[in-house]
Amino acid sequence: MKIIEESVNKIIHDINEWFNTNLLSLKLDKTHFIHCVTKNSSSIGFNITRGNKKMANVYNTKFLGLTLHNTLSWRMHIDTIIPKLSSASFALRVVRPFLSLDSLKMVYYSYFHSVMTYGLIFWGNSHHSNITFRLQKRIIRNIVAIRGRDSCREYFKKF
Repeated sequence: MKIIEESVNKIIHDINEWFNTNLLSLKLDKTHFIHCVTKNSSSIGFNITRGNKKMANVYNTKFLGLTLHNTLSWRMHIDTIIPKLSSASFALRVVRPFLSLDSLKMVYYSYFHSVMTYGLIFWGNSHHSNITFRLQKRIIRNIVAIRGRDSCREYFKKF
């Protein structure tokens, strides 16, 4: 473990030199790192220090709008977008009587689809992603005004 900590500190030193060379600064008190582990292994805790400042070891973080967890599970990210998708579904259900189908599609793509598809290439294969798919089916049923048990497969092709 001491070897890993020394290697990481050497890497941080090299990064810090690159920042200084390019007239940038690395704020270690605002920087944190994730030590990724598998679900079967235990997390080895180690500290990264530079001078008297310590870099925090965290289990999850938000990076470019994606919530990353140290086990590389996408459950936390999906849990953060579900409320956004639910509120978009509610908003579309409320305005449906007042808007045309084209306007509803515009609202769908700007308010629901944009949130759902951001980073989909990363988290879309997770077994937790079926929750978002069910929300998408619900919102499409609301837009085209069909019952909750009716098939919406043909309407996905129209969107």
